[in-house]
Amino acid sequence: MINISIEARMTSTRLPGKTMKLINGKPALEIMVNRVKKAKLVNKIIIATTTNFEDNVIVDWCKKNNIDYFRGSEDNVYERVLKAHQKFNSNIIVELTGDCILITAELIDYAIQLYLDNDYDYVSALDPALMSAQIYSLKILESIKNGRELEYLDKEHVTPYLYTSGKYKILNTKMYKDLDFPEVILDLDTKEDLIVIDKICKNFDNFNFSYKEIAKFIKKNPDVININKHIRRKGLT
Repeated sequence: MINISIEARMTSTRLPGKTMKLINGKPALEIMVNRVKKAKLVNKIIIATTTNFEDNVIVDWCKKNNIDYFRGSEDNVYERVLKAHQKFNSNIIVELTGDCILITAELIDYAIQLYLDNDYDYVSALDPALMSAQIYSLKILESIKNGRELEYLDKEHVTPYLYTSGKYKILNTKMYKDLDFPEVILDLDTKEDLIVIDKICKNFDNFNFSYKEIAKFIKKNPDVININKHIRRKGLT
């Protein structure tokens, strides 16, 4: 089973409730799930949310739309993702964050195929907007805590140990390498990001547009990327 998990919660400090913010009339999570559903190599999509009362709205949306979900710790994202995939019997994990609502199914399938065709423990594929799909097995995820105490980075970001410990065979790659496109951040993390993503989505008749179509829109409307380019991104610390 190749299953996707999407980490999503309502209690973001920079943009509270961002998971369900309306973008061109649709909740952000709905836009992302419908885009991700088009990935051809995936069996199941799981929303990995928390046990917080505030996240009941996410669970209600999942129930209404027949989407699988798992509720776990807000502070220990590693345990939340691990238990979600143990519950749904995943063999291969596709880890996504709910911030990357415009991630493409093409990128996801690209990353999965790289993982299947090679002997890597971990594959990460980025697009030019730095949205990523991480691929690894359930066995590899379980190995992170074997014989060691989880650190803050493990709990907060799940996989740093895989690509910093030197113990695993990893591949970090980019898709659309030939795309002449200025760096732009399309993660949904701030109100400015919300404005940028909303402008992009309102340019199209539906939400199934490709990354190349996004690039074409921004080239014609370069002022769009000025809206959020000043935002300092948290990253790994």
